[in-house]
Amino acid sequence: MCERRIFIFTGSSLHPDKARTLIDATILPPIKRGDLASVSASKPQVVGIIDGEFYQSLAVSPKEILPLLEAGVRVYGAASMGALRAVELRKFGMVGVGRVFRLFRAGFLDADDEVAVTFDPSTYQPTSEPLVNTRYLLRAAVRRRFLNRGEAAEILAEMRAAYFPERTKGLLHAIARVRLGADRARELHHFAQNNAIDIKQQDALALLHAIAQEAISS
Repeated sequence: MCERRIFIFTGSSLHPDKARTLIDATILPPIKRGDLASVSASKPQVVGIIDGEFYQSLAVSPKEILPLLEAGVRVYGAASMGALRAVELRKFGMVGVGRVFRLFRAGFLDADDEVAVTFDPSTYQPTSEPLVNTRYLLRAAVRRRFLNRGEAAEILAEMRAAYFPERTKGLLHAIARVRLGADRARELHHFAQNNAIDIKQQDALALLHAIAQEAISS
């Protein structure tokens, strides 16, 4: 266990093996209800929540995080479950990091399934795409003039209407074929392959950086 007793819950947003190379901390699987009890027993100084379960298991509740904050533990959240809980608990001292947190805090995003994905539990490899990443991809496609704003909005609306495990690159391509025709859908597919935007991973890395910077300054 690391000297400063830092615990990070991560999974599909940032693979645990990658996280271990970036920070001196105890790296744990995506958080679920009840997991903080054992962490609390280890007297943590810092807890970072990135990924969490809610499809497979009950989600960690704000009430489980509050005792840590009241005990003076620094709790950070970003990217996925962590960002959602950080918005709910920011007035109690939970620290939110990254774009997903800021978008939910501002009310631009308001549905938890914006960050929801399914993943292979043995590898943490996502098997669906988070809607927030699709939003940024379509926004980039508009900036590069692969799409106009109306086309992007229509495609996003169809992706949003789909159940989150069904939101895949294949579904995006199928919707684009109907909306844009085969040739332009193919162009968008190539654009997506070459301009992948992983907002959740960027936010997860920002969380690790924020915790590391606090460790240096403390």
